[in-house]
Amino acid sequence: MSRQFALSPKKSPRIRTKFRSIVTDIPAPKSIPILVRLRKTEPLSMTGQPPVVWDRAKGFRVFDRWGNCWLDWSSGVLVASAGHGRDEIVASIKQVLRKPLLHSYCFPSEYRAKLTDKIVKLAPVGLDKCFLLTTGAEAVECVIKISRAFGQKVGGSNKNIIVTFNGDFHGRTMGSQLAGGSSTLKDWIGPTADKGFVQVDFPGNIRTKDTSFEGFLKALETKGATADRICLVLPETFQGGSAAFMPIEFAKKLREWTTANRIVLGFDEIQAGFGRCGTLWGFQHYDVVPDIFCLGKSISGSLPLSAVVGKQELMDLFSPNSMTSTHTGNPVCCAAALASIHIILKGKLMQKAAERGRVLHEGLNRVRNKFPHNIAAVQGRGMVAGVHMVKPSGKMEPDPEAAFDIVERCVERGLLMFAPVGIGSATVKISPPLVTPNEAILEGLAVFEEAVEAVVDN
Repeated sequence: MSRQFALSPKKSPRIRTKFRSIVTDIPAPKSIPILVRLRKTEPLSMTGQPPVVWDRAKGFRVFDRWGNCWLDWSSGVLVASAGHGRDEIVASIKQVLRKPLLHSYCFPSEYRAKLTDKIVKLAPVGLDKCFLLTTGAEAVECVIKISRAFGQKVGGSNKNIIVTFNGDFHGRTMGSQLAGGSSTLKDWIGPTADKGFVQVDFPGNIRTKDTSFEGFLKALETKGATADRICLVLPETFQGGSAAFMPIEFAKKLREWTTANRIVLGFDEIQAGFGRCGTLWGFQHYDVVPDIFCLGKSISGSLPLSAVVGKQELMDLFSPNSMTSTHTGNPVCCAAALASIHIILKGKLMQKAAERGRVLHEGLNRVRNKFPHNIAAVQGRGMVAGVHMVKPSGKMEPDPEAAFDIVERCVERGLLMFAPVGIGSATVKISPPLVTPNEAILEGLAVFEEAVEAVVDN
């Protein structure tokens, strides 16, 4: 079970730098009534993040009402890639509000037309349809639905198995968690006779022994998942719990194998898309093109929106009114997305993510080399990284206590991250907005290194 951050204010060092300001104890004493109210009225599951009450956020910094300012290494869980509170996004939203046009269901709107057209033009050739939804989990469920329909069409009712990978995170709805690769997140489902979801080890995971494609095929065979029964293989482009990528050669063989066996190859790009990894789409690192992929989070840089992009033969499987969503292409969210995408493209944030990502990863690997018995690996590309904390036993045993304490110490010193993720909740996930300058990255690295050193020494 994940740890809860304490609500008792802790004596924190007072800090004033170019990018950070801590002027109160943390959590800020005057924020406690708000935090207590939330813990009283929300479920326990909502209490897992650092107790920082956001008042406003701008660029790569987050502010509370009491004078504290954090350098943000979370992007609000990889949403604010274009930067928090961008004037262009705010202006675009206001334009729709002034009409006013707050909702339009599936009735056509120009905003939806502009956004689907923009995404299709940015997608690889041949992926020429786009379906707008609300959350990442909804997009994943849609990919599952489409792929099972395709499987039945080309291979009969038995071609229905969804293959994903251990360690994958695809959302918190039932279908997306059945597809997910964490057994603990599925405990609530209980015993299930659904043999249509199969997970195998991810070849990019630092604990996977056999990373070969042949090993992947053998693992599928062991689980009774033969090619004639599989309708979809859906990896995360990088695993959300570790920031691990699969080997390029593995991805290419996977593309060849799925094509030969009429299996849909999808990528969950919800965290990876729109420049996070140093390319527009994260799967471009593999030099392969999927049949379908799903987007979310940074698509709008702000408001709830997701999308499924794919080949026409997949996207047109369902008749009119049989694959829709109440809030599909909400006009306000579409306006935000159009502005966010424009910022990313015009500002060349993909290239900047690649360049600044090298600074980030070089710094993190220096910290890893300094503490090799406590940090098993630093994974990721561009402006996303996973720092894997382990106990110094040499057995690759996750160290969730160290990961939690590092995050807590960083937050107390003005560096904001979300709670640890991944196997054993022992991975410190780092994902700054793509607009974060090198100077701020270096300042964050200094704070992070000090936190690791203090936690390891204790």
